[in-house]
Amino acid sequence: MDSFDRNILRILQQDCTAPVSEVAAQVGLSTTPCWRRIQAMEKSGIITKRVALADPEKLNVGLSIFVMIKTNQHNPSWLADFAKIAVDFPEIVEFYRMSGDVDYLLKVVVPDMKAYDNFYKQLITKADFSDISSSFAMEEIKYTTALPVDYV
Repeated sequence: MDSFDRNILRILQQDCTAPVSEVAAQVGLSTTPCWRRIQAMEKSGIITKRVALADPEKLNVGLSIFVMIKTNQHNPSWLADFAKIAVDFPEIVEFYRMSGDVDYLLKVVVPDMKAYDNFYKQLITKADFSDISSSFAMEEIKYTTALPVDYV
Protein backbone atom coordinates (compact mmCIF):
# COMPACT_ATOMS: atom_id res chain seq x y z
CA MET A 1 0.00 0.00 0.00
CA ASP A 2 1.21 3.47 -0.81
CA SER A 3 0.07 6.83 0.55
CA PHE A 4 -2.85 7.01 -1.91
CA ASP A 5 -4.17 3.64 -0.76
CA ARG A 6 -3.77 4.59 2.91
CA ASN A 7 -5.64 7.86 2.39
CA ILE A 8 -8.39 6.14 0.42
CA LEU A 9 -8.75 3.60 3.20
CA ARG A 10 -8.87 6.32 5.89
CA ILE A 11 -11.75 7.98 4.04
CA LEU A 12 -13.66 4.76 3.40
CA GLN A 13 -13.30 3.66 7.04
CA GLN A 14 -15.07 6.88 8.03
CA ASP A 15 -17.75 6.69 5.31
CA CYS A 16 -17.86 3.78 2.90
CA THR A 17 -20.77 5.42 1.07
CA ALA A 18 -18.61 8.34 -0.09
CA PRO A 19 -18.80 8.57 -3.87
CA VAL A 20 -15.62 7.48 -5.59
CA SER A 21 -15.40 10.89 -7.24
CA GLU A 22 -15.28 12.58 -3.80
CA VAL A 23 -12.72 10.10 -2.48
CA ALA A 24 -10.62 10.63 -5.59
CA ALA A 25 -10.76 14.41 -5.20
CA GLN A 26 -9.74 14.20 -1.54
CA VAL A 27 -6.70 12.03 -2.27
CA GLY A 28 -5.64 13.81 -5.46
CA LEU A 29 -6.50 11.15 -8.05
CA SER A 30 -8.95 10.95 -10.89
CA THR A 31 -11.99 8.72 -10.44
CA THR A 32 -10.90 5.69 -12.48
CA PRO A 33 -7.51 5.13 -10.79
CA CYS A 34 -9.14 5.65 -7.40
CA TRP A 35 -11.83 3.07 -8.21
CA ARG A 36 -9.15 0.60 -9.38
CA ARG A 37 -7.29 1.04 -6.11
CA ILE A 38 -10.47 0.39 -4.10
CA GLN A 39 -11.18 -2.72 -6.17
CA ALA A 40 -7.59 -3.93 -5.67
CA MET A 41 -7.89 -3.47 -1.89
CA GLU A 42 -11.13 -5.46 -1.93
CA LYS A 43 -9.63 -8.21 -4.08
CA SER A 44 -6.53 -8.49 -1.88
CA GLY A 45 -8.66 -8.66 1.29
CA ILE A 46 -7.51 -5.37 2.79
CA ILE A 47 -11.12 -4.19 2.57
CA THR A 48 -13.12 -7.12 3.88
CA LYS A 49 -16.63 -5.62 4.12
CA ARG A 50 -18.61 -2.45 3.69
CA VAL A 51 -21.15 -2.12 6.47
CA ALA A 52 -23.58 0.26 8.10
CA LEU A 53 -22.92 1.05 11.76
CA ALA A 54 -26.04 1.29 13.88
CA ASP A 55 -26.71 3.28 17.05
CA PRO A 56 -27.01 0.81 19.97
CA GLU A 57 -29.24 3.18 21.96
CA LYS A 58 -31.72 3.50 19.09
CA LEU A 59 -31.76 -0.29 18.74
CA ASN A 60 -32.31 -0.66 22.51
CA VAL A 61 -29.03 -2.51 23.12
CA GLY A 62 -27.20 0.25 24.96
CA LEU A 63 -25.82 -1.89 27.80
CA SER A 64 -22.37 -3.29 26.95
CA ILE A 65 -20.96 -6.14 29.01
CA PHE A 66 -17.52 -7.70 28.83
CA VAL A 67 -17.78 -11.35 29.77
CA MET A 68 -14.58 -13.08 30.87
CA ILE A 69 -14.67 -16.85 30.53
CA LYS A 70 -12.36 -19.47 31.93
CA THR A 71 -12.51 -23.12 30.99
CA ASN A 72 -10.59 -26.25 31.82
CA GLN A 73 -11.20 -27.47 28.26
CA HIS A 74 -8.20 -26.30 26.25
CA ASN A 75 -8.65 -28.22 23.03
CA PRO A 76 -9.69 -27.38 19.47
CA SER A 77 -12.89 -29.38 19.71
CA TRP A 78 -14.18 -27.42 22.72
CA LEU A 79 -13.31 -24.11 21.06
CA ALA A 80 -15.03 -25.12 17.81
CA ASP A 81 -18.17 -26.09 19.74
CA PHE A 82 -18.13 -22.87 21.75
CA ALA A 83 -17.59 -20.78 18.60
CA LYS A 84 -20.67 -22.42 17.05
CA ILE A 85 -22.66 -21.61 20.19
CA ALA A 86 -21.51 -17.97 20.12
CA VAL A 87 -22.70 -17.55 16.53
CA ASP A 88 -26.24 -18.35 17.67
CA PHE A 89 -26.28 -15.45 20.16
CA PRO A 90 -26.82 -12.12 18.36
CA GLU A 91 -26.04 -10.38 21.66
CA ILE A 92 -22.40 -11.48 21.32
CA VAL A 93 -20.87 -8.86 19.04
CA GLU A 94 -17.20 -9.66 19.70
CA PHE A 95 -15.46 -12.89 20.73
CA TYR A 96 -11.75 -13.32 21.47
CA ARG A 97 -9.43 -16.09 22.64
CA MET A 98 -7.12 -14.49 25.17
CA SER A 99 -3.73 -14.96 26.78
CA GLY A 100 -3.32 -14.61 30.53
CA ASP A 101 -5.81 -15.41 33.27
CA VAL A 102 -8.92 -15.25 31.08
CA ASP A 103 -9.38 -17.78 28.29
CA TYR A 104 -12.10 -16.00 26.29
CA LEU A 105 -13.54 -12.50 26.22
CA LEU A 106 -16.98 -11.68 24.88
CA LYS A 107 -18.52 -8.31 24.26
CA VAL A 108 -22.26 -8.58 24.73
CA VAL A 109 -24.89 -5.91 24.07
CA VAL A 110 -28.38 -6.02 25.57
CA PRO A 111 -31.11 -3.58 26.60
CA ASP A 112 -30.80 -3.96 30.36
CA MET A 113 -29.74 -6.13 33.32
CA LYS A 114 -32.75 -8.43 33.02
CA ALA A 115 -31.91 -9.14 29.37
CA TYR A 116 -28.32 -9.86 30.37
CA ASP A 117 -29.49 -12.25 33.07
CA ASN A 118 -31.60 -14.12 30.49
CA PHE A 119 -28.62 -14.21 28.10
CA TYR A 120 -26.32 -15.47 30.88
CA LYS A 121 -28.73 -18.25 31.89
CA GLN A 122 -28.94 -19.45 28.30
CA LEU A 123 -25.18 -19.27 27.77
CA ILE A 124 -24.23 -21.32 30.81
CA THR A 125 -26.47 -24.17 29.67
CA LYS A 126 -24.70 -24.43 26.32
CA ALA A 127 -21.04 -25.02 27.25
CA ASP A 128 -18.85 -26.19 30.13
CA PHE A 129 -17.15 -23.21 31.80
CA SER A 130 -15.02 -23.24 34.92
CA ASP A 131 -15.67 -19.55 35.62
CA ILE A 132 -17.56 -16.63 34.13
CA SER A 133 -17.35 -13.04 35.31
CA SER A 134 -18.85 -9.92 33.83
CA SER A 135 -17.94 -6.25 33.78
CA PHE A 136 -20.48 -3.67 32.72
CA ALA A 137 -19.37 -0.64 30.71
CA MET A 138 -20.27 2.52 32.59
CA GLU A 139 -19.34 4.90 29.78
CA GLU A 140 -18.01 4.54 26.26
CA ILE A 141 -14.95 6.80 26.04
CA LYS A 142 -13.76 5.84 22.57
CA TYR A 143 -15.29 3.64 19.93
CA THR A 144 -14.15 3.27 16.36
CA THR A 145 -14.10 0.63 13.70
CA ALA A 146 -11.38 2.47 11.77
CA LEU A 147 -8.04 0.68 11.94
CA PRO A 148 -4.69 2.50 11.82
CA VAL A 149 -3.25 2.35 8.31
CA ASP A 150 0.23 3.74 8.89
CA TYR A 151 1.84 0.39 9.68
CA VAL A 152 1.71 -1.01 6.13
